[in-house]
Amino acid sequence: MIDTNIFQNKTAVYYTLGCKLNFSETSTIGKILREAGVRTARKGEKADICVVNTCSVTEVADKKCRQAIHRLVKQHPGAFVLVTGCYAQLKPETVAKIEGVDVVLGAEQKKDLLQYLGNLQKNESGEAYASALKDIHSFAPSCSRGDRTRYFLKVQDGCDYYCSYCTIPFARGRSRNGTIASMVEQARQAAAEGGKEIVLTGVNIGDFGKSTGETFFDLVKALDEVEGIERYRISSIEPNLLTDEIIEFVSHSRSFMPHFHIPLQSGSDDVLKLMRRRYDTELFASKVQRVKEMMPNAFIGVDVIVGTRGETDEYFEQAYEFIKSLDVTQLHVFSYSERPGTQALKIDHVVTPEEKHRRSQRLLELSDEKTHAFYARYIGQTMPVLLERSKPGAPMHGFTANYIRVEVPHNDTLDNQVVSVRLGDFNEDGTALQGTLLL
Repeated sequence: MIDTNIFQNKTAVYYTLGCKLNFSETSTIGKILREAGVRTARKGEKADICVVNTCSVTEVADKKCRQAIHRLVKQHPGAFVLVTGCYAQLKPETVAKIEGVDVVLGAEQKKDLLQYLGNLQKNESGEAYASALKDIHSFAPSCSRGDRTRYFLKVQDGCDYYCSYCTIPFARGRSRNGTIASMVEQARQAAAEGGKEIVLTGVNIGDFGKSTGETFFDLVKALDEVEGIERYRISSIEPNLLTDEIIEFVSHSRSFMPHFHIPLQSGSDDVLKLMRRRYDTELFASKVQRVKEMMPNAFIGVDVIVGTRGETDEYFEQAYEFIKSLDVTQLHVFSYSERPGTQALKIDHVVTPEEKHRRSQRLLELSDEKTHAFYARYIGQTMPVLLERSKPGAPMHGFTANYIRVEVPHNDTLDNQVVSVRLGDFNEDGTALQGTLLL
């Protein structure tokens, strides 16, 4: 039994890098500490505990993690510093040597963080606790809101795919999940707390069911029946796991939104083979076409990596033209980063940083064109928008069912409310449509 008296009236700050799954897990860590008596530090207040949840998807991410730790140690002198997340799992000893770090927790340990906080006394040197990859087995549930209106429900963790460029399977272990019954119960709890929208998160969520003998489609159908939750969004699903039955179900679902995020990574079949992806461009195009046939108004986001080893000028041009031909809404563009221990390092032809930047800019410009055209189609229409809290005096924003960002005048009473909005023209920076409330 952990004596939580030491935590009473202590304060904590949290810093998260990386994906939606990390943000969800940080919120759960915060909940664990709150229940033990720790409150979140106010702005400008010196904290007793600093929690950093790290990412390691790129070399830049590793650098940002180190910078964040240095910054928090400086801002909160004397605070007990705990570091977890993917970088902590992959390089625990390296992270433990960073000045000011007290405890480093790997993927298997972070759910039991209270056991590692001791009496919150600073250590002379950082202590690292991280299990070997083969020993990462547990699934730590998480359904958290944090500072946002939307809840993030972790349905799956880990990955069995081992793409040639990726370290995530080494950082998070094998694919595993909780039961559908437990997911439904967490969704019901979110609804009881007033939640209206839930984003399903994970590393490879379409792979749901590996550890329980269930399927992602079964999960989607069960969640659709939870009363009180008006909107679900599928954060990201591999194209080979986005089945026609899932697409068809979403098209007539009560609460699953016409919004998909499908990682492509490259529009060149040759590069996809080098990446060890489990589909080709023909399959990807067929999935986009199927979504648009069933839901013409669907928002489709796409992940793309540029400058991977082996991506020649010719392969990139093939990829660019393929992506240009797709009826998708937005591109999330990442520059390839070499990761120690990955199979990609064995591939010849290295793309220069300058060329990576050029390719990235071309795709970002294409993304802006596609998003702008998608938004423009809905100007003048009236659509339901779920509004989110904003800073006093700042415009409120929210999203339509098909994920169009909308700005409206500030009104505290409309926080977390679904309201009818007539969509107007673009705002000044072109990131949202200006809306007129129809109350």
